[in-house]
Amino acid sequence: TSKAMKKLQDHVVDAVTKFDINGLIHQLQTRSLQLTDKQLKTVLIILLGLWLVFGYGADIVCNTIGFIYPAYRSVKAIESPAKDDDTQWLIYWVVYSAFMFFEFFSEFILNYFPMYFLVKCVFLLWCMAPLQWNGSQIIYSRFIRPFVLRHQNKIDQTIKVISGRAAEALNEVAKDCDQQRPETIVSSIHQK
Repeated sequence: TSKAMKKLQDHVVDAVTKFDINGLIHQLQTRSLQLTDKQLKTVLIILLGLWLVFGYGADIVCNTIGFIYPAYRSVKAIESPAKDDDTQWLIYWVVYSAFMFFEFFSEFILNYFPMYFLVKCVFLLWCMAPLQWNGSQIIYSRFIRPFVLRHQNKIDQTIKVISGRAAEALNEVAKDCDQQRPETIVSSIHQK
């Protein structure tokens, strides 16, 4: 199975590295619409925007856009000798995680806004933009970093307490498992 996974991984990496958006655009231009590069890119952006507003699965499309490119760039950053790109993508993931956390608790309200996924997609693109003033840098430096630095001790204490309680609970479960015969554990699982 690891051989099959390696083969699948090689096929995915090969497909991603061979994907040529400019070639695709050229084929679309020469075979059908006779549009310039700029016109075709504009049409594709408009279609994507309309899909994010009205289309089925807009949340999946938006989350894919916010995940695939940054994940790929993060891997490239890890593999590069430079440290700056690692920091840039770590900051993106901190902001992305904070955004997803808040979105989870407010999703029932946000889904009533018809252009929510379009706005979310634009926001995520701004956060990953290769600009010095991209969204991730601004949100991290103005909000997340000051908050964490101000509450760092409380956060560390809470993590320590929760980790200790989780370890105690796991130890209790392990003790219970050691004291019971395997047949008893399996039968009690099946009874529930």
